[in-house]
Amino acid sequence: MNATGSTVLHSARLVSGGEVTEDAWLLLDGEVVSARGTGDDWPRHTAGEVIDVGGRVLAPGFIDLHCHGGGGAAVDDGAAAIERVLDAHTAHGTTRSALSLVSAPVDVLSSRLAAIAEAKARDPRVLGAHLEGPFLHPDFRGAHDPEALCDPDPETVRRLRDAAAGALVQITIAPDRRHALEAIETFARAGVVVAVGHTGADRDLADAAFDRGATLLTHAFNAMRGIHHRAPGPVLAAVNTPGVFLEAILDGSHLNPAVVRMLFTLAPGRVALVTDAMAAAGAADGDYALGDLEVTVSGGVATLTGTETIAGSTLTQDAALRRAVDEVGLDLPTAVTALTEAPATVLGLEDRLGRLAPGYAADVVMLGPGLEVDAVWAAGRRFR
Repeated sequence: MNATGSTVLHSARLVSGGEVTEDAWLLLDGEVVSARGTGDDWPRHTAGEVIDVGGRVLAPGFIDLHCHGGGGAAVDDGAAAIERVLDAHTAHGTTRSALSLVSAPVDVLSSRLAAIAEAKARDPRVLGAHLEGPFLHPDFRGAHDPEALCDPDPETVRRLRDAAAGALVQITIAPDRRHALEAIETFARAGVVVAVGHTGADRDLADAAFDRGATLLTHAFNAMRGIHHRAPGPVLAAVNTPGVFLEAILDGSHLNPAVVRMLFTLAPGRVALVTDAMAAAGAADGDYALGDLEVTVSGGVATLTGTETIAGSTLTQDAALRRAVDEVGLDLPTAVTALTEAPATVLGLEDRLGRLAPGYAADVVMLGPGLEVDAVWAAGRRFR
């Protein structure tokens, strides 16, 4: 990791804001983009390092709303593990992450939230914590410990909010738990993004959750009712509610590419490609843990040991980008938006993250001809 400074990146194909700009240049000044242009006027900004991009793609750094681990480590396991997770995903273009915790007893989650709050204070790559539980429906729990699930009663809500010390940015809640609608409103009023997920909710109950302040659907179609012609469920409730975004895990296991294409058609600009990555992302097959549950990874697919239940993914966001273009058939600006501007908007950070423009964070991914990651800057620091 290199220190921040002044860097000019020139002769680039810039993909940002849903557009492609040819022969573009950027000036990174400390942690922000301070200037942008096209053509040959970049030499007046050559006080620092100069990099000829050679026509490769420059995109904003990827933003992951849903990440449990990577590089053989899990975010549940403290400061050193969190650093390994961040480094593993930064190597694949992710410059900002919401660190996700699976369901656990409230006192355990409180300790893990405190660790994420400390990481957020020292590393700009950490956006904060995402609690994917414990407020999930047991029949749609996926890879969550059923013994750890509970209702979001006011006292439990208070304990988790206090433990997070302001670092809780997102929470997944099943609206079909007792006190759920009240909890959704409480968290939303406090500025926490509330996602509907791991739920048996029908269309009406999902609509009620969005009316009370939920603005996101956790991994659309997974761990929830699908679309039936007489029972449209939470996916269409999200699609039909302006301002609600939908997560999609594009790893070849969670969703068929045709379904992902449908989401982009029905909710343009409102699909955020996430990893839901566990520890094996960027690491080898083998035996791992997801929270307190045992996971087996074979052929890059993670399942609860001895079952066929998917337990997160081994996805990285650069791979999601390539799948979006090659398998879903999205144009590159649309695919990049789903990894950058869309998740930034979910978190209310669209005025400083998710674009390459003056005043925005110096989060940059350089992509080669096959959309492989050639270089990454996060908050102005070069990581590879």
